[in-house]
Amino acid sequence: MSSGMRGGFGRPKGGSQGGGFNMGGGNMQQMLKQAQRMQTEMQKEQEEINQTVFEATSGGGAVVIKMKGDKTLESVKIDPEVVDPEDVEMLEDMIIAAFNDAAARIDEATHEKMGKYTDALGI
Repeated sequence: MSSGMRGGFGRPKGGSQGGGFNMGGGNMQQMLKQAQRMQTEMQKEQEEINQTVFEATSGGGAVVIKMKGDKTLESVKIDPEVVDPEDVEMLEDMIIAAFNDAAARIDEATHEKMGKYTDALGI
């Protein structure tokens, strides 16, 4: 046996004491803490969006829909002047248009707030 090598596998002086593989434990812990912070921030921002009330209109304000960010419908207001028993289809279309506009506004706000997280993660 040569000097400096004992027990068959010897370790060079000053080397790792953990079996020779340094996985950057400190960096891994730092990454995990950063991921946890990011997750907490994401949850907070998502909750803010969920509690925000979005308003959308159609028919020049004849139909007004208020919807929370979690897409829970809060209210529907219909101007009585647009209620025509002979043309219920037009009223239905205005309700659908306002609803879809509110949902699109929520999606846009969600992307604005949450996009920074999903973009960073490559999602």
